[in-house]
Amino acid sequence: MEHVHIFDTTLRDGEQSPGFSMNREEKLQLARQLEELGVDVIEAGFPIASPGDLEAVRAVSAEIKSCRVAALARARQEDVDAALRAIEPAAKPRLHIFLASSDLHLKHKLRISRSEALEQIATMVRYGVKNCEEVEFSAEDASRTDLDFLLEVIEAAASAGATIINLPDTVGYTTPEEYGDMFRLARKHLAAYPKIIFSAHCHNDLGLAVANSLAAIAAGARQVECTINGIGERAGNASLEEVAVALHVRKGLYGVGTRILLEKIYATSRMLSSITSINVPPNKAVVGANAFAHEAGIHQDGILKNPLTYEIILPEKVGVPARRLVLGKHSGRNALRVRLEELGYPTTNAELAECYAMATARADAAKQVTDRDLLSIIHKVRRGRDHAPARTTASAASTR
Repeated sequence: MEHVHIFDTTLRDGEQSPGFSMNREEKLQLARQLEELGVDVIEAGFPIASPGDLEAVRAVSAEIKSCRVAALARARQEDVDAALRAIEPAAKPRLHIFLASSDLHLKHKLRISRSEALEQIATMVRYGVKNCEEVEFSAEDASRTDLDFLLEVIEAAASAGATIINLPDTVGYTTPEEYGDMFRLARKHLAAYPKIIFSAHCHNDLGLAVANSLAAIAAGARQVECTINGIGERAGNASLEEVAVALHVRKGLYGVGTRILLEKIYATSRMLSSITSINVPPNKAVVGANAFAHEAGIHQDGILKNPLTYEIILPEKVGVPARRLVLGKHSGRNALRVRLEELGYPTTNAELAECYAMATARADAAKQVTDRDLLSIIHKVRRGRDHAPARTTASAASTR
């Protein structure tokens, strides 16, 4: 089975999102976890941004041994030199150079011509190749770039020695069909460079980052740039856990795999949340609190009979300790019976009926029924049933 490289940019693109900045020690802690998770490349930062960022990238580079460490640089001499200094201690360094390719960015941001952009790309990639064993080039805003010019851009980078070509959807603008077509065209154009790895880097502005990444893989991309919990600029990046699990669950469709150890996903997600003090939304795929929680009675009954009825992957497979059967107003008797048994209170059918009536009334008032509520309910039901015969006997005696 072919291998898709997972390029994690949590420490770089992810950290650039508001509220997610990390200090040196926090970056090191997360980098160690990413190495254990099995990512192929850790993009550790943007060294020209600050002396602190350069030192943090150097620290990660010195620490990480089993996967590549990349540093980002604009196609400028000072950026590239800073990145090279930062990854100098790395066992497996990668220099990641980028330059915008869309006319919008060239005219309004960089204020250079297309020909100047091509020269800048070729010059900086050649310089990078002389000083680093592996160079990646990214055509920023590729998804909004004139396709004929984009082909010139990637050819300039490839001929200068870049061995990874990234075609980012920088502003989350494209759709899966468009994005896949762009990769097919780019691969055909660079057929003379069979060793080049094409990479996808997608943002989630339209909620399509993972879908676009999968479309790129289907079109031949063999690297995906993503982040833990999908953090990143604006609406975020493609979520590493969603991409990895999608490729695992649908391996028959995509025919590719990753080196990600799925059972370490949940712990990695929780570590990032702990470091940044920002939790994932409860409905977040794979790692959200509700990803393996079930309240609807029909779903709960199916899960109790066979988890595959309503789960496409077992929670333990991605490191989630266990699924939750949430007791609320939509829950059924079977889930209530099972939870009471787990709490040490097997019930008769009559007891269960009384508990169910009380639990649904509680759920209407409080949205969810806690274990404490259940214990109170079962004790109340049993006290009531214990006292009922005594009251009947007393009443009968008084009539006699």
